[in-house]
Amino acid sequence: MKSLTVGQIKTHFSELLSLVKKGEKIEVLFGKAKKPIAMIVPIELKRSKRKLGLLEGKASFSMTGDGKITDAEFLGL
Repeated sequence: MKSLTVGQIKTHFSELLSLVKKGEKIEVLFGKAKKPIAMIVPIELKRSKRKLGLLEGKASFSMTGDGKITDAEFLGL
């Protein structure tokens, strides 16, 4: 993974996109402290399957009808 400042990214943007296309990740550094603020990643990596979280396999959700509820149903009255 490469780490580059915003200025370096501006200067070499086309070259960096070619690297990203090949699967490379680019970390974007910003400011005088050069703190990492973002990453440029290939779109295939971004679309990976996400887990539900702590409730995975423990909770379920279903809807019937058109999904509309009355105010009383919403408030639990």
